[in-house]
Amino acid sequence: MLSFAITIPVFPIITVNRWKQRHKQTQRVSASIHHDSLRVLEWDKLCDLVASFATTSIGRQALKDQLWSLNQTFEESLALLEETNAAVAMHNHGTLRLHLGHIDATLVKTAIQNARRSIPVSGYEARAIVALLQCAETLQGDLKAAIKEDKNWHSRFMPLTEVIMEFVINRSLIKAIEQVVDEDGSIKDSASPAVKQSRQQVQVIERKVQQLIESIIRSERSETSILEVNNVDGRWCIRVGSGQKTSFKGLLLSSGSGVGSTIEPLSAVHLNDEVQRARSSVAKAEADVLLTLTKKMQLDLDDIEMILNNLVQLDVINARATYGLSFGGSSPHIFLPDSSTSPTAKAFSPRNENFHGPLPNKSEWKLYLLKAYHPLLLQRHRENLKKAKKDASLNTSDAALDNAQPVPVDFLVSRRTRVIVITGPNTGGKTICLKTVGLAAMMAKSGLYVLASESAQIPWFDSVFADIGDEQSLSQSLSTFSGHLKQISNIKLQSTNQSLVLLDEVGAGTNPLEGAALGMSLLESFAQESCLLTIATTHHGELKTLKYSNEAFENACMEFDELNLKPTYKVLWGVPGRSNAINIAERLGLPSVVVDTARKLYGSASAEIDEVITDMERLKQDYQKLLNEARHYLMHSRELHNNLLNTQRKIMEHSTSLRFKKMRVVSEAAAMARSVLHKKVRELDASAKQPLQNNKTISSSHLSATNKSQTVAENKEPVIADRSASTIKDFNQARSDKSKPPKVGDMVHVSSLGKKVTVLKVDSSKGEIVVQAGNMKLKLKLSDIQRL
Repeated sequence: MLSFAITIPVFPIITVNRWKQRHKQTQRVSASIHHDSLRVLEWDKLCDLVASFATTSIGRQALKDQLWSLNQTFEESLALLEETNAAVAMHNHGTLRLHLGHIDATLVKTAIQNARRSIPVSGYEARAIVALLQCAETLQGDLKAAIKEDKNWHSRFMPLTEVIMEFVINRSLIKAIEQVVDEDGSIKDSASPAVKQSRQQVQVIERKVQQLIESIIRSERSETSILEVNNVDGRWCIRVGSGQKTSFKGLLLSSGSGVGSTIEPLSAVHLNDEVQRARSSVAKAEADVLLTLTKKMQLDLDDIEMILNNLVQLDVINARATYGLSFGGSSPHIFLPDSSTSPTAKAFSPRNENFHGPLPNKSEWKLYLLKAYHPLLLQRHRENLKKAKKDASLNTSDAALDNAQPVPVDFLVSRRTRVIVITGPNTGGKTICLKTVGLAAMMAKSGLYVLASESAQIPWFDSVFADIGDEQSLSQSLSTFSGHLKQISNIKLQSTNQSLVLLDEVGAGTNPLEGAALGMSLLESFAQESCLLTIATTHHGELKTLKYSNEAFENACMEFDELNLKPTYKVLWGVPGRSNAINIAERLGLPSVVVDTARKLYGSASAEIDEVITDMERLKQDYQKLLNEARHYLMHSRELHNNLLNTQRKIMEHSTSLRFKKMRVVSEAAAMARSVLHKKVRELDASAKQPLQNNKTISSSHLSATNKSQTVAENKEPVIADRSASTIKDFNQARSDKSKPPKVGDMVHVSSLGKKVTVLKVDSSKGEIVVQAGNMKLKLKLSDIQRL
């Protein structure tokens, strides 16, 4: 017997499990970094603020979930912004309201769940469904009316138009609910004969038991007795005062010292039992009505649920739009570095242009934020203003409130820049700048308006990582520097070429020399295609020099007013910040010996660098001043140019008007001259028809008139030298031919044009004629032409 040995390989299951564990651990670390970044940027507070603009509880929660996820793709972010733009357009239209505060979405959701399980809905739930359907019907009707008024609104409200037009509303269901359920959620008497009959029976029995109770009280009442009619759990009873004795028998339902007791008379027990049975009949009849109503609703549950989901979606979109309008935000233009080849970006761009004009042509900028506000600081300022106005005892001046106004920052980052190093004094606004940029990036990604100028242009970041120190994180860290390095290391591993990295006080918490060296190395590694943009704040002067050795770096600093010894919270671009400690100490009155010694210890080289930085700041400010002047003069010159163009246009219009007026006057004068000439010629013809023997002598006046006629005609008429009958006949024949209207194809002379034209059409009834003059067809009066 032959035997074979079969070898089966053992697969490395343990290795696979370790890989899975390591992968899960990496995911947990990434989620932790993401959560920490959102927390230090206070994204959760902004989410709560935006969600407060939703009008339904389900909408508020849905908006929080959407904003907190931040897992949108570029195309989804574009779609979210398009929805927000459409909601803003509806606000601006005025007649379309997306306010859904009168809808109880939770009740509707519960009603749908109960109906799917064949559980009768309550009257409140049924009325909530009516409110839902009526709201959808009103919104759909208003949208149709707006589109009927102007068809362009159909595209301007997209994609919300599609959502609203999808509503399928069953009017018969609304009518059925309104017939049986009152506005307060109670069942109407007319809902069914059983409801009406059982309720009447309850009223009859309750009237009997009340009469019985009242008769017992009358028989027992005395000057010292305290007896009252009471109802306990639907049973009619008598409340007896403390220590009072009664002669009627009954059941003690409750008793207490000082409060008396409640007694159900034995004679009323039977009637109370009948009341309870009658009420049970009412409840059963009402339940039957609601069950019948639930069965009708089951036929439209899918449509009702779709309307609910769509209205909640509209509530979320409207909340985003309302927040942006309330805080003066603007729609940002987001893009990918290769957006020129993105078909999605091209598809969405035209719709964005309809709402906010053409897309800005800022191809040289990676990030373009003008007058950007920190949203939470702006909210806090508004709350303080409201509190100051409400508090009559607080005498806060307008100047103090204006000084508390948050200062906007400008961020203009060129495409070649990958790392920005911001320097400046403590409490100068560096951290606020980081948070402002981080929040603006996440707001744009989430479909929110940014609190900046309308020309805001923000790249789409797939993730935002932030390592910004705060009291909570510092207290939780056993070693601030080690925790700082660990966080940066995790960010370095998780960031992509589409990430935004925000580092506060990079390299701080250790020896300044080591911290500066480590910070320079870290920033250089981030600049090498590690992420799309890194913004870091620092006090290390060595990090300022990176710009002069690597074009991927850019310097910026927070401006400081040395005269008033306070920060202005404005960002100066292209200029590194300088040390102000020694100068501030000198201004604060520190002895000159101490100040001079400090300068010596600080080093002459550092002092020279500070002087260079001072000169650069001065040049920067002068440049900005000249730039502002140049912009002012440019705007002024454009205004003058526009005025000049308008004046030129008016002169040309006036010249054309004068030319036509002159032509009209000349034409009228020529027509008058022709009329005079024709009159004199007719007089001459009349005199020529008399016998020749009676006309041997022509009066001097006739000769004078003939001479005048010949002068006006300017040799256009043949001179009649021979007064023979044949000559006069030929002359009259020529005159009659010229007085007749021309025919199609004839050549006529137009004195106003000074040229010959061809007749195309003759309308003798209107005295008009159409002629061909070169490439033009003209309509003229018959009096404006002369036959050849």
